[in-house]
Amino acid sequence: MNRDVPPEKERAVTPSPSGSSVAKELKDWLKTIIIAFVIMLLLNLFVFNISIVKGESMQPTLTEQNRLFINKIIYEFEQPGRQDVIVLHDPSNGPDRKEFLVKRVIGIPGDLIEIRDHVLYVNGEAQNESYTDTIIEDPDFGPIKLQEDHYFVMGDNRHAGMSKDSRSFGSVTADKIVGRAEFIFWPKENMRKL
Repeated sequence: MNRDVPPEKERAVTPSPSGSSVAKELKDWLKTIIIAFVIMLLLNLFVFNISIVKGESMQPTLTEQNRLFINKIIYEFEQPGRQDVIVLHDPSNGPDRKEFLVKRVIGIPGDLIEIRDHVLYVNGEAQNESYTDTIIEDPDFGPIKLQEDHYFVMGDNRHAGMSKDSRSFGSVTADKIVGRAEFIFWPKENMRKL
């Protein structure tokens, strides 16, 4: 007896999407988004920050609404240097106190700072301040010698009364410094390294 057994037909099986696989995919996406958010939050807290310039104290270098990229980790590896543009916690008291200020480091620990006849002197040498657009219009100041871990900061706007800085609130300690402004990234026509 000869039996012909029909060959089994192969069928392509396409699994239909089930509720559990869609839920798993959504769960994976949500986990990825949360991890990315936590990483960005940690980077923002410890490595970098974005700041918006408010006020005129750093003109002509910075103008109102410039967006700055702030390197918050740089001073873990090196000390602030002369000419660094920094963001710091406002050390002043009173009704005009702000949370943060943007200023330029003028003097570092051990420096002798003096403003005489509208000219800035650091360690007895007159400074060529190419980042300003006028002489210092405010009254003479100093001389003062900076102690260890103290920095003298000023705004680039040297017109009378335009910058609240170390001339009014004194030198600042390193723990008040948030980070160094690395570059302007917005508006795009002002984009440049500081």
